[in-house]
Amino acid sequence: MQTTAWGGPAASGAIPSDDLGIAAVSPLEAVAAALGVINIVLLIRRSIWNYAFGLAMVILYAPVFFEQRLYSDALLQLFFVAVQLYGWWAWRRSAGRMGDILVERLDWRGRMLWTLVGALAWLAWSSGMRHFTDAVNPYWDGAVAAMSVTAQALQAKRLIETWPLWVAVDLVAIPLYWSRDLKVTTLLYVLFLLMSLWGWRAWLRAERATT
Repeated sequence: MQTTAWGGPAASGAIPSDDLGIAAVSPLEAVAAALGVINIVLLIRRSIWNYAFGLAMVILYAPVFFEQRLYSDALLQLFFVAVQLYGWWAWRRSAGRMGDILVERLDWRGRMLWTLVGALAWLAWSSGMRHFTDAVNPYWDGAVAAMSVTAQALQAKRLIETWPLWVAVDLVAIPLYWSRDLKVTTLLYVLFLLMSLWGWRAWLRAERATT
C-alpha cells in the first residue's frame, strides 16, 4: 500500500513530470514507501518497533489510495491503524524471556478456515464496491484488501502463514498499482515481494530454532 497518466486526479503536492515524461511522484507516497521499507525490515527481524513505522505508513497511504479511487485500499489503511495497535499490544504480551518474539503456525483446519473467511470477505466487499462506488478495478483492489487484512491478522498472532500470504498480496498488488501509475508504490511492492520471501525464510529459521 498521484499522476494523471491514466486520467486520475494528481495527488496534492505531487512533483511535476519532467520533460522525458517520467510520472509525477507524490511526496506523501514517497515518504509512505520509505516508512514501509523500514516497517518490513523490522518485521523480518521480529522487532516490535515495526508497528510504529507501520502505523505512520498506513496513515500516509490512506489519502494516496483515495485520490486514485482505490477505495478498498484507502479504507484498508484505516483498518490497519486498529490492527497495528492490536499487533503492537499482542507482541508485547507474547515476548519471550529475552524479549524475542516467538513464531507459531496454523494447523490445516486453521488454514482452511482463514482461506474460506478471506474468500467470502473478498467477494462481499468487492461486490459492494462495484455496485455502490465508482471504484477502479473493485475485485482486483478488493483482493489486495482482503488478503492484506488476513495477512495482518496472522501477523499480529505471530503465525508464519502471514508470509506466503504477503507474497500473494505483493503479486496481485504490483500490476494493480502499476496500472494506476503509482510507480513509487509499485517499486515498493516489488521490494516487498523480495522482502516477504526473505521474511518467510527468516521466520522458518526462527521457528526451527525454538523446536
